[in-house]
Amino acid sequence: MSKLASDTAMVLAAGLGKRMRPLTATQPKPMVRVAGKPLIDHSLDRLAEAGVARVVVNVHYLPDALEAHLKGRKAPQVSISDERELLLETGGGMVKAAGQLPDPFFCLNSDNLWLDGPRNCFADLSAAWNPDAMDALLLLVPHKNAHNFRGKGDFKMDARGKLTRRQSGRIAPYIFSGIQLVSKRLLRDAPAGPFSTNVLWSRAIEEGRLYGLAFSGQWFEVGTPQAIKPTEAALKGD
Repeated sequence: MSKLASDTAMVLAAGLGKRMRPLTATQPKPMVRVAGKPLIDHSLDRLAEAGVARVVVNVHYLPDALEAHLKGRKAPQVSISDERELLLETGGGMVKAAGQLPDPFFCLNSDNLWLDGPRNCFADLSAAWNPDAMDALLLLVPHKNAHNFRGKGDFKMDARGKLTRRQSGRIAPYIFSGIQLVSKRLLRDAPAGPFSTNVLWSRAIEEGRLYGLAFSGQWFEVGTPQAIKPTEAALKGD
């Protein structure tokens, strides 16, 4: 197994899951089942397979159900970052959990499904990681490998891997997969309260410290109930 840059990941699982309604009326989005198991278990199983030992999961919406589900999990070992009182969004969630996280740490959304290329994506990110140059390294998906995705893309990437954002009215070649390797330097002087990671990424872009890595596997956006059946068919190879 390739040596990883970190033995710890944060899984962002606190969101309200509005686009996944009505399935999220009675359960948090990470508990929605796809291909026989909850979305969050797909991510946790991949982390365990890659050798990530510890995971911090943030909770807010219907947190008791998610905590009860995670309680028996041994690999990876799970701890909770509690956002019951205030949903902090992606950036605020990372800042709140920072005391439980090493430097660097993996961070991923709880609703992504992916099939790895020749080696797992966490090993790929680790091999490309350069803490002297990077505040964050984002796993990016070219459009041809992005299933159920109908957007215009998120980033352009130069030959060195440095990122710039998609220009208004244009298409960008790469989509953010929801998976990244993060230096705690990214979190410095962060705003108080709820805010998007985009705030920190924008500063990193200005400083030339936001990098990307093209993903060689297949990635599935499972943001709505309509995306579940085609995703299950693709995973079965139908």
